[in-house]
Amino acid sequence: MTNEPPWLALTSALVDTGVFILWYRGDPRARLFFRNPAIEIYYSRVTRKALLHPPISDAEKACVLRLLAGLRLINPDNQIAAAYSDLLSRYGYLRVHLADALIAASAWVKNLPLVTTNLRHFQQIREIEVIPF
Repeated sequence: MTNEPPWLALTSALVDTGVFILWYRGDPRARLFFRNPAIEIYYSRVTRKALLHPPISDAEKACVLRLLAGLRLINPDNQIAAAYSDLLSRYGYLRVHLADALIAASAWVKNLPLVTTNLRHFQQIREIEVIPF
């Protein structure tokens, strides 16, 4: 049995906001994750909004934008909007936060595992593969 993190074996993944926050705080595992050329990393428009939401200094914004520039942005489209609505119908507004439902819908439609620091928000959603960070 190996102690390797489960995300190390991924070839692609949608990454939740919490992993970006760890990276920003200098977490060595997060730094390694984002530098791994074997993983094609995607992020949601919701995550971008959360990372760049004020209050944020110009220097912090520039730092985040440099990282995001090397990754793949997923914008909500009609398929993701339909999946979002479906997830909210299945799981309810009280059990799934709206932003989390949009991130989960993006992972579902794009068939990407979701790497997150917040398992509690996503583990109930059976339509996606949730990978703990």
